[in-house]
Amino acid sequence: MRSTPFLKANLAALKTWQKSFDMDAAALVILTLLLGVLVILVAFAVGSRKPEIKEETEPGVEAAAADASSVKGATSKKQKQEKQQRSRKDKPTLHTFSHPLLAASLKGHNGKVTCLDFSSNGKYLASCADDRTVRIWSTKDFLDREHKCLRANVELDHALLVRFSPDSRAFITWLANGDTVRIFKMIKKDDGTFNFKAAPEDFPQKHKAAILNIGIAETGKFIMSASTDTNILIWDLKGDLLASINTNQMTNSYAAVSPCGRFVASCGFTPDVKVWEVCFAKGGEFKEVARAFDLKGHSAGVHSFAFSNDSHRMVTVSKDGTWKLWNTNVEYKKQQDPYLLKTVPCTSSDGSRIALSPDGRVVAISSGCDVAMFDATSGKLEEELHGVHSEQITDLRFDINGRFLVSSGDKAIRVFHNAPGYRAAIRDMNDLLKKAQNEAMKQRLQQQIKEAQSALDSALAAPAN
Repeated sequence: MRSTPFLKANLAALKTWQKSFDMDAAALVILTLLLGVLVILVAFAVGSRKPEIKEETEPGVEAAAADASSVKGATSKKQKQEKQQRSRKDKPTLHTFSHPLLAASLKGHNGKVTCLDFSSNGKYLASCADDRTVRIWSTKDFLDREHKCLRANVELDHALLVRFSPDSRAFITWLANGDTVRIFKMIKKDDGTFNFKAAPEDFPQKHKAAILNIGIAETGKFIMSASTDTNILIWDLKGDLLASINTNQMTNSYAAVSPCGRFVASCGFTPDVKVWEVCFAKGGEFKEVARAFDLKGHSAGVHSFAFSNDSHRMVTVSKDGTWKLWNTNVEYKKQQDPYLLKTVPCTSSDGSRIALSPDGRVVAISSGCDVAMFDATSGKLEEELHGVHSEQITDLRFDINGRFLVSSGDKAIRVFHNAPGYRAAIRDMNDLLKKAQNEAMKQRLQQQIKEAQSALDSALAAPAN
């Protein structure tokens, strides 16, 4: 095929353009090489000056680093102090309490103390708490600077209630989770301390509602347990059920065994206190539970009650805002009713506890975190103790000699001198002294008055331990 003039012209132009392109590409390659060499030279120059720049700027960097380190250290110290302050603020502070009658604060439990009980020989105070321990305190140490105690561990549970046996060689507990009675024997060692051994088996579970109280008869013949419904159970010491009592009070608020070991009493929603006698035959076998007498006179439900040591007096505290003193030394089997001796206005609340000194001279009532002490004969308010515990008071009782009043409500146990008791005893003995007809009686009373006055003066002068 022959080329046309047009094709020839185009071929000539194409060759000219290709030649021009080859020249431009060569120039581009040369230019790229030159730029590369220039970049290498610049990098070398900068590298050679880097040590000088570092040397010039290093002092400034060190100063800045030192300043930053100083600021960081100060900030860290401040943050640590703030953290410690927050920790101290968040940590609950121990409740402090002081009063001229405060004899001691027993501190050993790591949990809230829920129950107290004195042994019948007057030597020991038992306390239980939700820290899974029962602690035994020596009453002779109450006025010492240090208060030692022995600890009994409650395995896999904790005790809500504790009561000494009549011979002071054992105690019973009510288990919070097990809902039953567990007995511990106190085995005395050569050094005078004790080992504590739990019985092989706990009592069977019988209650269907929360427990209120337990007790052991001073005769050693029975154990009582009472719950918040209307049930009171009577057991023998081996855990066999002897009797069941329906109080018919809609709900029970408190129940207890009398110090003489003959009676069981209860109070609750109704405005009375019901008392039963637990009867045994001459041979010691259980017979029955018989209704003994009632305390009637309040206009609202009764919070709590207490007996005197001989069971001849009882006191009650009610929602109606009064406490009452009763003479219960009556022939109830002949239908003789107890005598109401005194009605006194007072402050009370749900959970209030009332205690009567063993000689029947002093009444103590708790309301919330406070305690009031009254002269039982006159009804006069003798002492007011405010903020005794950081939480509601759980137990309140006198020792068997009437020297001390103890209370629980938080981790500490407060021990108070019974100053109103000393004053009442001095007053009564002075009245007897006026009536004394022979010299021997007068001298004996004068000596007793002197001893009581000395004990009162010592109690008021002694600082709390």
